[in-house]
Amino acid sequence: MRAAQWVLNNLIEVIWQQVRNRLPSVVRLSYAHQMPEEPSPRVARIQRPTIYDVAAAAGVAPSTVSRAFSRPGRVNAETAERIRQVAAEMGYHTNPLARALPTGKTSLLAIIVADVTNPFFFELLRGADDTASKAGYTLLVADVQESVDAERQALDRVLPMVEGIVLATSRMSDSSIRVAAKQRPTVVLNRSMSDIASVATDNSKGMRRAVEHLGSLGHTGITYIAGPDASWANGIRWQAMREACHELGLRARRIGPFSPTQAGGLSAAGELAAHPSTAVVAYNDLLAIGLMRGLQSLGVRIPEDVSVVGFDNIFGADFCTPQLTTVAAPLRRLGSVAVQTLLDDLRGQQRIPRSSPHGPLKTALLPARLVTRASTGPANPLNDWPNGGRPAFTDDEDAR
Repeated sequence: MRAAQWVLNNLIEVIWQQVRNRLPSVVRLSYAHQMPEEPSPRVARIQRPTIYDVAAAAGVAPSTVSRAFSRPGRVNAETAERIRQVAAEMGYHTNPLARALPTGKTSLLAIIVADVTNPFFFELLRGADDTASKAGYTLLVADVQESVDAERQALDRVLPMVEGIVLATSRMSDSSIRVAAKQRPTVVLNRSMSDIASVATDNSKGMRRAVEHLGSLGHTGITYIAGPDASWANGIRWQAMREACHELGLRARRIGPFSPTQAGGLSAAGELAAHPSTAVVAYNDLLAIGLMRGLQSLGVRIPEDVSVVGFDNIFGADFCTPQLTTVAAPLRRLGSVAVQTLLDDLRGQQRIPRSSPHGPLKTALLPARLVTRASTGPANPLNDWPNGGRPAFTDDEDAR
């Protein structure tokens, strides 16, 4: 038994020596310290190769290695290639934040979004990232989940490391945005400010098209399903709907606010059922889709009993039943123009004009268009809803 144990111990030691000799020196030292019968629970951290390690291996000065990565044109091509090969073999990577300390140039941009799970941002982020990448920048995305506090915290974290910020559908006040803009070049998206570069969809014309469409179908009154009160677009869309209805001789009212989600739409369905309407325009597509689901669960037919229009034409707007009529925003282009505006600012080439030499900045408005699908149809004001209600309301009634 003792002989067997002796053979086993020696076999383990031989195997261990063979394995240890094939490990990198740093790792080998850490393993060697773990050989006692009661090994330490700590594992030594593997050190990353430094610029000095690369310089020693390539036979050049550390400053030459630095120039090979930051200013390759100032290093002999053959030398630069040898340095890159050595660096690759050693697993060396430059630290963009360390390189940025003297210049403030990190090649990083940040975009802060209200809710990254909202399909509104899918194409928008793709457009923003494509434009940033082509310009040699990396885009950081911060999701703040419709929280003003989370948005402020995200700003505090990313401001020190990025060259510029895009605030997409920000819920912060104008004064808070101005504080951020004093620290880094800033662009606001889907919002308009007089002193901050702004990019938005033409909400007013888009809403006008929606109201005209519903009016042409015989609807004499329209209910607006409101989104968050803190949303700039929400206020603009409601104002535009009231003005369009007034010009066309239609009635307008609003219910809400509701969360700009499908869950918010489900909540809105119950309130709308208590105040029926032949036509509604929702703050966004998710709200509209949730509203349709909620109304259908109550036995309300779409569009026979009520026509529904959304906003943004998100991915999935044509997957629901019925397919959603919506005011389409050029989402990918919105993201692209916002980042390009930020890049122009960083280069001192701000292209957004002012209303006068010293006047406010004009908002870059991108066109919206109405996409007509199956969720809108002729008005049937005499149809009774399942709860016995019938569409009726007074001018500019605010049913909140």
